[in-house]
Amino acid sequence: MRKARRTPEQLARQLLGREFTELEEEERNVLIRVASGTLIGLDADERAQHNAGRGDRIADRVAAIGGSWAFILTFFVVLVSWMVINSPASEHLGIPAFDQYPYIFLNLMLSMLAAIQAPVIMMSQNRQAKKDRIAARHDYEVNLRTQLEIMRLAEKVDRILDHLEIEER
Repeated sequence: MRKARRTPEQLARQLLGREFTELEEEERNVLIRVASGTLIGLDADERAQHNAGRGDRIADRVAAIGGSWAFILTFFVVLVSWMVINSPASEHLGIPAFDQYPYIFLNLMLSMLAAIQAPVIMMSQNRQAKKDRIAARHDYEVNLRTQLEIMRLAEKVDRILDHLEIEER
């Protein structure tokens, strides 16, 4: 003999001691899922990927590349090569300098790179912060649902124990 499922309103009163309408949206969503027996939806990464636009994915890629050791080492090699090619010593080897010291063209290129790369990395960081907020909400829902399920199980165990005590008498 299985008891009918309770409504979210009944669960709110019974388990949380508050009316369903007094709860926050996340708490209401969890109670609705508990009452219906459904699982929690997508995890944080799946939700973030689902909501990501093309610009978000590009920003993530630029941030991943720009923050890697491969980029740093490659960039270091390019800078040193630039300075060697444009040094007075390279003219003795027959290599014409196209940006002599103080490397004004190099400074322009570095400034342009920084001007473009910094906002793109900030976009990626904002997106990561959004993913972290989604993950925190997801964790909260999982924890709340777990607590509610434990409370329901404890209630069932108490009823079983009460029933056994009545039969023993």
